Amino acid sequence: MSAATDLPLDQLDVITPDVFEQSGYPHEAWERLRRESPIHYFGDSAVPFWAITKHADITMVSKQPELFLNGPRLFIHPLVSNISEELQEGGQIDRPPTLIEMDNPQHSAYRKIISSRFTPAALKKIHSEVDRIARKFVDEMLAEGEGEVDFVEKIAAPLPIAVIGWLLGVPEPDWPQLYDWTNRMIGFDDPEFNPANMDTESEGTKAIIELFTYFSQLVEDRRVNPQDDLISLFTHAEVGGEKLPPMDVLSYCQIIVGAGNETTRNATSGGMLALIQHEEERRKLSNPENLRTGIEEILRWTSPVIHFARTLAQDTVFNGHKFKKGDTLALYYPSANRDEDIFDDPFAFDVTRRPNRHLAFGVGEHVCAGAHVARLELEMAYRYLLPRLEEIELVGEPDRLRSNLIGGIKRLPIRFKAKPV
Repeated sequence: MSAATDLPLDQLDVITPDVFEQSGYPHEAWERLRRESPIHYFGDSAVPFWAITKHADITMVSKQPELFLNGPRLFIHPLVSNISEELQEGGQIDRPPTLIEMDNPQHSAYRKIISSRFTPAALKKIHSEVDRIARKFVDEMLAEGEGEVDFVEKIAAPLPIAVIGWLLGVPEPDWPQLYDWTNRMIGFDDPEFNPANMDTESEGTKAIIELFTYFSQLVEDRRVNPQDDLISLFTHAEVGGEKLPPMDVLSYCQIIVGAGNETTRNATSGGMLALIQHEEERRKLSNPENLRTGIEEILRWTSPVIHFARTLAQDTVFNGHKFKKGDTLALYYPSANRDEDIFDDPFAFDVTRRPNRHLAFGVGEHVCAGAHVARLELEMAYRYLLPRLEEIELVGEPDRLRSNLIGGIKRLPIRFKAKPV
């Protein structure tokens, strides 16, 4: 009997970064919580929290933003009471909240700035460029016909970085720097990216400072030389008849760099891992007719964001549980995406699944603003890659990110053989 089925509920570990690095997602633990205590209180951590594991409950919480606040805590760290303050200690950077950390009325005002650029209709304008970028990376990987490569290095990482760099208006030679900053900002709990491991001089803090310094120069240029890019959009945007403060512009650039590539990268790599492990589904997805449903299943299956936090604005009763003002909730999206009440055979990977009401992008007014961009990138990557693969297999274990926020795959070693041209 595994620990997840044998331990008392209060001893289940669904928050420690080590759990996600060593074995991926703790699905057995989440399954028990959904069955026995779908709204469960864990009091023994730096931030006591309620684990919310059912699809319906996460949806209800997410659709009541005035009661369940995004601020002041984006996510829960098991050892640090307020990680946002920890990352900014030392007075080196006074970082304003990013879009996903805002509450209304600020959130709705700031979200309007970006939402028009990321609608399906608006994305038609960038379709050809994303197509070109995806073809380029697939062609480069398959150029030798066969071989062993790191799929993250060849496809999963450079594709979203290139798209985000192009959308922002970052010069192409600087795109690799975006990748480095993202790894250090997101990987603050991973000793590979942050050897200091939460010291005040952490790599996450340094990366934010470097990113702000770099983008401040581009912002100044766009003030006098606006272009058709996101940096120009943020630089000249107005809220309430006034231009955004300079630090808010930089904060917008930060969230686009971080959230804009990290989740897509890990959906792409996690999707390829699933396709390697399910050969029949990979053959089905090689058929363009199955691409749309296949992308949605990859998103459900991988669920790159592990959890976000919510904070109670006032005392309330929710599904029979009494919450106090200031209580913290952890919304576990991968658990919701295996909810037996929502999905038939939820632990089966099925690229033809219909319907597929997954919450990989969240739900409610904080649903991912870049969801349509992410879908487009995934669709292009698999559209050009899968039909050209004759063989593909793992040649080593996935190297996972040590994080309880993002389900990351740092390296995915594969061997492939391309079909003859």
